[in-house]
Amino acid sequence: MGVASSVTVPYAAYLRVYEPLGAFPEPERSHWLRYARRAALPTAQDELRRSLADLLPTPPVPVPVHESGDAFVAVVDGVVCVCPWRTRLRGWLALEELAERFPPPVLDAVLPPVVRRQAQADYERWAERNPDARPWIRTATWQVPLRWFVLFSDDEREYGKGGPGADDGLLLRYRTPMVQARRRVARALRTLRDAIEEGPLIDGLVEVGRWLEEFHPRSLVELDYGGLVHMVPEAQLAEDRSAADTAEGLAALRAGDGARAGAAYERLTERWRAVRNRQFAN
Repeated sequence: MGVASSVTVPYAAYLRVYEPLGAFPEPERSHWLRYARRAALPTAQDELRRSLADLLPTPPVPVPVHESGDAFVAVVDGVVCVCPWRTRLRGWLALEELAERFPPPVLDAVLPPVVRRQAQADYERWAERNPDARPWIRTATWQVPLRWFVLFSDDEREYGKGGPGADDGLLLRYRTPMVQARRRVARALRTLRDAIEEGPLIDGLVEVGRWLEEFHPRSLVELDYGGLVHMVPEAQLAEDRSAADTAEGLAALRAGDGARAGAAYERLTERWRAVRNRQFAN
């Protein structure tokens, strides 16, 4: 399998859902069964490198012409589960967010308006034929959204070098059963609505909860720091307990301890502000 570059792309973290093969209709189920039996499977870095390579031609190709047939694979209690890449769909969805992140002159220089208009037209035609489509993967650049940590507990944290799925030798991820993720979202929403006013934090968690409801109840949910493991000094990464801080903050809110909740939230925001600020460094 060829890749565009051997350079590590360090800016993205991922929230993924792995569904059991039984959740897929035929012939897709058989395709993923054959796929999972391969000796070597691609990584998230492979997908990113391919996407970056598509931006090099003139004009650039912001969205793949054909949908990816690749997936991530996990075995949960002896059951094969897959997380399809769906790179084309995710590319379209990412394009919709670009206008909110970059000023028009910068966006036009990177992706000319005619290219974006064509991609949008392609997506609208595709969406009419696939109204129920949704991505199995969510991507965040230069951060892990704090609402993602709500889905996990500290004892589900995996950190180390050289393990299966490690990004160039280093891995930090959380994995939990779908039923646990949904339960934690519901409980966190009750806590937040009792403690604070409606706003972006609650809205974002509601949106994540709705996304999780789209998948099979026996799915696996994964938060993978991905390439961000290369953006944080290793000593700080080893001490990163963001899911524990999130759980502590929510527990403090339930107990009416605003000071303890504020301290936990401050630890989280300071930790991730330092990571986000790296995107502006020379």
